[in-house]
Amino acid sequence: MLWRTRLPAAVLWALLALALIAPWIGLYPVLGMRMMCFALFACAFNLLAGYAGLISFGHAALFGGAGYLAGLALTAWGLPTPVGVLIGVGTALGIGLVMGLLAVRRQGIYFSMITLALAQIVYFYCLQANFTGGEDGLQGIPRGNLFGLPLQSDRVMYYVVLVVFAASWWFMRRVVNSPFGQVLQAVRENEPRAISLGYRANRYKLGVFLISAGFAGLAGAMKAVVMGFETLTDVHWSTSGLVILMTLVGGLGTDLGPILGAVIITVLEEKMGAISSFLVHVTGIDWLHQLNDSVSMVIGAIFVLCVLLFRRGIVGELRARLLMRK
Repeated sequence: MLWRTRLPAAVLWALLALALIAPWIGLYPVLGMRMMCFALFACAFNLLAGYAGLISFGHAALFGGAGYLAGLALTAWGLPTPVGVLIGVGTALGIGLVMGLLAVRRQGIYFSMITLALAQIVYFYCLQANFTGGEDGLQGIPRGNLFGLPLQSDRVMYYVVLVVFAASWWFMRRVVNSPFGQVLQAVRENEPRAISLGYRANRYKLGVFLISAGFAGLAGAMKAVVMGFETLTDVHWSTSGLVILMTLVGGLGTDLGPILGAVIITVLEEKMGAISSFLVHVTGIDWLHQLNDSVSMVIGAIFVLCVLLFRRGIVGELRARLLMRK
């Protein structure tokens, strides 16, 4: 059973306030922006998997494909930053349309494997295409300006990404709570019954696939602008696995679960050295220094613990336990 949280307004305002002051109380803005980009990516995947029951193994093609085209528009074509990001989103929608048309007619593992196969085609195209830079990646992507705001400033860019992320999260939440979202969940629970009631299930699944693709592309395009480069890692199948891991660790089918999962995984990837040094200082065990070279092992261990102790994900399990106490 999937769990969905209805968060009090006070909690949402508190989280927003924390995000607003984070760069001023020690958060490195680039790390914060990277977390928000992956959180948006995870939320887009969660919209598809958590509420429509469609597990895509090919979302990296949407994420990375958008990043490459947005980077190309900004570097080679010299377009304004908002236009470049929109081109990236349009690219993700185009890939998502092809992927969705071919995949939504299937269910379960067959759906997942079709998305994976199509994503591999995108990966090998990016590997060989001239504009992507191959294994060197697409370098020197400029941030440009947004309505006169200098995006070269990390703090200015941070708040732009925060606004985009908050608006996107709000929109996806509205989609879930709309009649469209209710039909999606009905299709997820019992597709034959939904069809018998007159709903065209494949159209609803294609619709949510495109919405998910659009937001995944938005996340990928923003990440390319924030980091200033785009590499093959973003279109590799491992990135699809990473976003699945983020969503499952945080809580599939919850409002904040994908965000929490993205924050945990991103911090582990970026700050494992500092974390291992802190653990050595606290415990006195020198072996813990080796964790810095074993990030994948640590992430895997966290996933195993979540499967054993938090089967609904961290947010989903906490919600379930709170409901049991009432």
